[in-house]
This record gives sequence, structure tokens and C-alpha cells, in this order.
Amino acid sequence: MAGTSFYRKSLGLVELVCLGVGGTIGSGIFVVPGIAARLSGVWSLCAWLIVAISASCVLLSLASVAARFTDSGSFYSLFESVFGRKAAVPLIVLYLISSIFGISTIAAGIGQYMGYFGLTHVLLIEIGIIAGFCCINIIGISLSGKTETILTFIKIIPLIMIAFLLLPFIRPENFVPAAPLTTVGLFATIIIVYWPFTGFEISAIPVEETTDPRLIRKSLIFVMAIVVSVYLLLNVALVGSVGVDVLAASPAPVATAAALVTADAGVIVACIGIVAMLSAINAYIVGTSRILQNLSARSGIPLLRDLGTQGTPSYALIVGCGIGAGLLFFSNHFDQLASISVITTLIPYLFFCIASWILVTETQMRLVSGAGAVSTLAILSLYFLL
Repeated sequence: MAGTSFYRKSLGLVELVCLGVGGTIGSGIFVVPGIAARLSGVWSLCAWLIVAISASCVLLSLASVAARFTDSGSFYSLFESVFGRKAAVPLIVLYLISSIFGISTIAAGIGQYMGYFGLTHVLLIEIGIIAGFCCINIIGISLSGKTETILTFIKIIPLIMIAFLLLPFIRPENFVPAAPLTTVGLFATIIIVYWPFTGFEISAIPVEETTDPRLIRKSLIFVMAIVVSVYLLLNVALVGSVGVDVLAASPAPVATAAALVTADAGVIVACIGIVAMLSAINAYIVGTSRILQNLSARSGIPLLRDLGTQGTPSYALIVGCGIGAGLLFFSNHFDQLASISVITTLIPYLFFCIASWILVTETQMRLVSGAGAVSTLAILSLYFLL
């Protein structure tokens, strides 16, 4: 059956925001608070704030230039226009690697929460979930977008409710550090905390499937406003209600804290966590397949460059999901996969900021892009030094 040579324009502002929020608020917020608490205790809240500022600067940098590149493959067009083809190809390949590892990371997070219910053979479940969302995306972006919207609303509303319900349980003594802040501990925490903030840029990837490319910038800003608000509020509530020792010992910290509200809250939150990760894995699959298809089209790679009858990159979807699932056979550890995904994401993030610095001459925007570039470069440097 013959395919089509063009994507179908069916994504509006709501769908774009849900893709960005879905790709960002996923496995990270349900797993990382415990890891962060274990690394630096109460000081982990500082890491969440630092990363929120850094990621916001990166997002604003991307938003400031995204509207200038609304043709096929906006990321590639941006990198090629500013840095040339020789730099654009490795940057896109790095981002593609980060996206594929992102699929694996989220799947591993789902498996970790499945363990909360005592389920075994989680690897098969993880692979089955990746395959299922691959099929949904092959059917069409319309179905994938609707699925993302539903899953995003299901996870966001309960997360906000949990944060507010935990506020009465906050005890001031839980914010008193038990040990002094160490530079190594804070830096290690910043690196792992960056994982929950990655994925916002997915809103800017399906530009060819957007009803109005001008919505890209607006969607990015909405995404980060929602993400930062939810993350900071929830982490303050988690640390303040149960304390860092309990969080550090729990594989499902949000579920553990929510058990303060009601005995059944743990199971409920674990279900919400799985829904959140399903939303995230769908968003990552959308982004990964579009990046792979665009790179293949520009490089003349057959099949991977083609679109199916539904206007979706079927072969790119199968290959991207297949590699993501295959990585789980080598490592099914969330923290290991997340670290690789973060580092390979931060390099393109750095160049988003540099591109904004070059293209946007307003002083205020240059301060933002400069802050994003410096903070991202610092985190990258720290990763290799630590």
C-alpha cells in the first residue's frame, strides 16, 4: 500500500502543551525525589530550584527562536542555519540517542512502579507497553494526540491534589538539614534532578503536524509554567510531610508520602504514576520517530524516511521503539538510563541557548540564553568530573 509524502496537520495548542507536559512529567517526578533525598537530604530542594531555573532558561531560548524555523525538522533547520551541517548532524544524532534512551528510562520507571504491586516479569510488561504505544502512533497522530491529552489530564490533576493534601502534614523540623551541604552531593543531585525536566522540547518537534506553527512558542511557555509549578510544590510537600529519610528509603516516594492522607493512597498514587509514565513514553515515541524520520529524509535513508498511509513515520516508529526496548535487555536500571539520557540531551540544550544568543540581540533575552548556556555547560562539566 502506498504511503503519503506529508504529515497531517491535526495538533492544536492543547495537544502541543500535553505533548510537552506529557514528555516532561513522567517517570522522573515519581522516582527522582527519593534518589535526590538520598543524595543530599533537605538540600535536594535547592537542586530542584536550580534545575528549574536552568531548564526555564533553555526553554525560553528555544521558544525565542523556534518560530524562525517552522519548516520540516525545526531542530535540524535551527542547528544547520546557525552552526552549519557538520555540526547539525551530530547534534541531532545526540538528541536522537537521548530520546531513545528516554523511552527506555521511562519503561524502566514503569517497571519499578509495577514492583509496587508485586508484579514479576516486568521486562516483558515494559516491552509490551512500548510496542502498544508504537502501534497507537502508527495508526495516526490524531489518535496519539488524543491519547496524550487524556493521559496528561489524568496525571496532572491528581498530582496537584496530592501536593495540596500533603500541606497540612508538613512539619517544619523536616526542613532542618541533618548534615551540612556538600558540593559533590549537590552537584550529583542536580544531574539526576535534570531528568524530570527534560522532554519539554517535544512540543516543538511535530511542527509539520501543527495547525499553526506560531503555537509552538506559546505551548513551550505553558509547558514550563505547569511543570515548574507542579514540581516545586510537590517536592516541598513531600520533604515537609514525610522527611528525607523516608523518601530516600522508598522506591515510590510519592506513593509513600500520599499514604499519610489515606491508607489506600499508596495504591492510587502508584496507578497515577504508571499513567504519568505511559503519557511520557507516548510523547517520547512521538518525538523520537519524527527526529529519526527527518534525519533519514535529509540523509536519503530509505524506508526510515518514508511516511505510511496515515501520514506517520511507521518505519521510524518501529526502529526507534525497537532500539528503546532492546536497551532494556542491557540495563533495566532507571538511574543508569536516565543519566545517559540527560547528558545526551544537555548538549543540544546548550546549543539551543547558543543559537538564541546569536540570533536574538535583545539584552534581556541574551541574559536568559547566557544563563541557560552557562548553567547547562556547568552541569555537563560536573557530570564528567564527578
